[in-house]
Amino acid sequence: VLAEKRSLGSRDGPPHLVVLVPLHSRAAAHDPLRLLQSQDSAVVHVGEGRARGFALLCPRLKQRWRFVTAQAGDLYAVLDLAKVADSLLFILDPTDGWDSAGEHCLSCLFAQGLPSYALAVPGCTDLPPKKRIDAKKKLTKAIEKRFPEAKLFPLNTEQESSLLLRHLATQKQRHLAFRDRRAHLLAYAAEFVPGQESDLVGTLKVSGFVRGQTLDVNSLVHIVGHGDFQMSQVDAPPDPLSLNPRVVKGQKRSQDMEVQDGSVNGTDEMEEDVKVLMKADPSKQESLQSEVVPDPMEGEQTWPTEEELQEAEDCLKANRRVVKVPKGTSKYQAAWIVDDGEEGSEKDDDEYDDIDDDMMEEAVSQEGESSEEEEEPADEECETMTISESLRDDQYDEKVEEDEQMLERYKQERMDEMFPDEVDTPRDVPARVRFQKYRGLKSFRTSPWDPKENLPRDYARIFQFQDFSRTRKNLFRQIEKDEMEGALVGWYVTLHVCNVPVSVMESFKEGKPLVLFSLLPHEQKMSVLNFLVRRHPSNNCGFRRFRASPLFSQHTSADKHKLERFLRLDAALVVTVYAPITFPPASVLLFKQRSNGMHDLIATGSLLSVDPDRIIIKRLVLSGHPFKIFTKMAVVRYMFFNREDVMWFKPVELRTKWGRRGHIKEPLGTHGHMKCHFDGQLKSQDTVLLNLYKRVFPKWTYDPYVPEPVPWVRSESTLPVQEVEME
Repeated sequence: VLAEKRSLGSRDGPPHLVVLVPLHSRAAAHDPLRLLQSQDSAVVHVGEGRARGFALLCPRLKQRWRFVTAQAGDLYAVLDLAKVADSLLFILDPTDGWDSAGEHCLSCLFAQGLPSYALAVPGCTDLPPKKRIDAKKKLTKAIEKRFPEAKLFPLNTEQESSLLLRHLATQKQRHLAFRDRRAHLLAYAAEFVPGQESDLVGTLKVSGFVRGQTLDVNSLVHIVGHGDFQMSQVDAPPDPLSLNPRVVKGQKRSQDMEVQDGSVNGTDEMEEDVKVLMKADPSKQESLQSEVVPDPMEGEQTWPTEEELQEAEDCLKANRRVVKVPKGTSKYQAAWIVDDGEEGSEKDDDEYDDIDDDMMEEAVSQEGESSEEEEEPADEECETMTISESLRDDQYDEKVEEDEQMLERYKQERMDEMFPDEVDTPRDVPARVRFQKYRGLKSFRTSPWDPKENLPRDYARIFQFQDFSRTRKNLFRQIEKDEMEGALVGWYVTLHVCNVPVSVMESFKEGKPLVLFSLLPHEQKMSVLNFLVRRHPSNNCGFRRFRASPLFSQHTSADKHKLERFLRLDAALVVTVYAPITFPPASVLLFKQRSNGMHDLIATGSLLSVDPDRIIIKRLVLSGHPFKIFTKMAVVRYMFFNREDVMWFKPVELRTKWGRRGHIKEPLGTHGHMKCHFDGQLKSQDTVLLNLYKRVFPKWTYDPYVPEPVPWVRSESTLPVQEVEME
């Protein structure tokens, strides 16, 4: 720990990168920058106008800092700078602390991962002397929730700025796992060299200090907000922020150090003598291939061999069972008939069925010839029912108009009931057609579901690990052993990034931070990522940023996970998207774009797994109403509206809202009424439910380019603890 603290900002380590983040519209960063530049023992390098910052060198203290100011209102710029910053310096307003935009910025920073930080309060001397103590007490109380152990540093004099610098240099550094395992740098200078074929694409020469891990030229780099790229070579130009100006990597420089102004494009350092550290080896260089090119003929099935046919026949014989079925029953229908052993529990209920049959003469009707056409074998237990001529199907269906009116009233009563996954059975389309992709499950938890069954075409484009956990452990173990070769941490290098669009350089010239992260092996390849997130209470990441259409599902330990249609406030859910592979741990921030271009933070969390085999099941619930209730029998209506649908869904088990289970015995009439058997007597206010399930997959809407959001509109408001809690 001591060695790490001494290396940061020293001669052998990278400069101490401090990012100034104003949290209030009145908390401008100009005065703090002016005070920090007025150190007597320091030599200031000014010249990062595009990055709104400067470098501060203290040869007497053997320390060097680089201060960068985040643009107020640019949320992505603040987040990108925080990913690489050693320390964050929050600039607070002496009276209000932070406004609504500052609150939103803090929420995102805490969710992404907060490095070491300090709180500075400039402008206290502008307040009347009588109000200074009250303002300080109010501000101290306001920061207790966000920063329980933080100390406020007034920043009005040079002496106070010296105390702040000493605190920044000696405070304990907080580690962020996603950047400690990857090499990264913040661009100090950049130069764009157009390509031979087009001026829109070329080589981007980015200079900066290597941080985190050793940088390998054969690995890929991710430019935050722009995508993944390859490197051609790594150079070692002279260090522009050296504490020893006379000898910098063998080069003689002037002994006089004074305030220096950098160039507009920051390319003066590159024009001096440059030493080539390493060049990319095409045989070892990581490929940019992110998707698999599917072969449309790969899924074609060949004719099975004799051995495979014989094996299938033996398997069928082993699983063959003998059951008693009525005459004329097909093999498919016989497969749904339970064994005699399973029917044993129902034989005791036959005496109740006989009683129910007498009571159902008023409600049950079948076709006149059904008793003769569907005569069962003599050796099988059969029910005998006498049907009067007045209760034929044509007369049974006479009350359809009354049923229609009752159905509308029933729907209105059900409108206020918040029952999950319940849908109305369509009237214009048969239910067997509308729900043909769904299936029934005996048990959602224990029933099997093959993860390789009926996969979409997009699954042919992604990569999958044989053992993701083992690959991750081996990769991290290699990083901990420092087995990688390349540019070491603290070196000032120039990266030659190939095939970069000119828009990256234009963004850098506009003052946007240029942040680069090296990718671990396989992190450029597409797969299915699962994020564990929780909805952010303010709504009524690692190093990547992209747009996608997620699926929400429950976070359980089972092999199947139910789809959630909404991001609930009181539970942690799993978000599934198509995205490049990322090795956890990594933080996740979910934003939703408004129609006006602003981005709202809706959920925060972390990367859970990279697993395409995670089964997400969409459930639909069809509901019916008990029309006639008997001991263990009931006539149910409004679940289906034709006889064929009842026969189609007959194998699916029924359940009720009050915990009863049963199954469909037979249809009644031609308008969807059905006779059902349950394990107990139903209540009149109970509801009969039928669950249907279908596996769903995310949509391929991955887009690595995210447009810059509209800056947040700041609203000035005081931040006492009560109002913070209410927000």
